[in-house]
Amino acid sequence: QVQLVESGGGLVQAGGSLRLSCAASARTFSKYAMGWFRQAPGKEREFVAAYSWGGVTAYADFVKGRFTISRDYDKNTIYLEMNSLKPEDTAVYLCAARNYYNDYDPRAWSYWGQGTQVTVSS
Repeated sequence: QVQLVESGGGLVQAGGSLRLSCAASARTFSKYAMGWFRQAPGKEREFVAAYSWGGVTAYADFVKGRFTISRDYDKNTIYLEMNSLKPEDTAVYLCAARNYYNDYDPRAWSYWGQGTQVTVSS
């Protein structure tokens, strides 16, 4: 069982930055792929970024060059550094975990946090 707790969301103006954190309770944190997804009102949950157990990162096209995912194995924590934020980035951002490998499909992920709200004003 893995428990995930996100933090770092908030309100920011367009062009601004935020850093999200996700702390994991897993005893074998290194064996999990960790990912970020987002869900806006009335829309489906969508893949944002992921970091596999082997250190492979993946990004959605709409965040490439703006967002960076990183991982601290000592702290069992992943981060999502978000720069050049746009109003369309407004959503609840959720942390997720699954065994070993990244996957773009949210249905492939086993564990989820409660989410943190990110609101970008124009």
